[in-house]
Amino acid sequence: MTLEVEPPEPPELEFVDPNEYEDATVSADGAEEVDYRREELQAFLEEGAWVESFDEWRADTDLGEREYGIARDLDLFAGFDFFWDDFADRVGYHAPGIPEDWQAREYHPELDTWGTVSSINAELTEFGQIVSVTLKEEYVDWEAEYEPPEDLPDFD
Repeated sequence: MTLEVEPPEPPELEFVDPNEYEDATVSADGAEEVDYRREELQAFLEEGAWVESFDEWRADTDLGEREYGIARDLDLFAGFDFFWDDFADRVGYHAPGIPEDWQAREYHPELDTWGTVSSINAELTEFGQIVSVTLKEEYVDWEAEYEPPEDLPDFD
């Protein structure tokens, strides 16, 4: 069942070291200045990758309008981060989520169960994955610059 809602605006990508996220690890291979290519990714999101990905996601999401409304009210979609992971030749991402202490903080008046929180968090992660894949497959036109060392063992 397709979620009949308008897509939110794409996030504004800012410099954050992805290694600061609990859910992302990027090998910088000792480099001091790492180019996460956020400016290019931001342009791709604005050129259509965000809406394209949102349309794909909302066609299959398990979120209802109520849960989606909670995520919108909390401005969670603005909390996404996308970055180029040269080492893995991929677009990495960090998905925002509702924190574990949502009850103590009275995070949102319509949040009432862990099931709702888990569902929203899981679906945001799924959306981030769709955006990441869409960016890599349909927008990114550069190659990874990382060259693995020649002395790696052959596992064939």
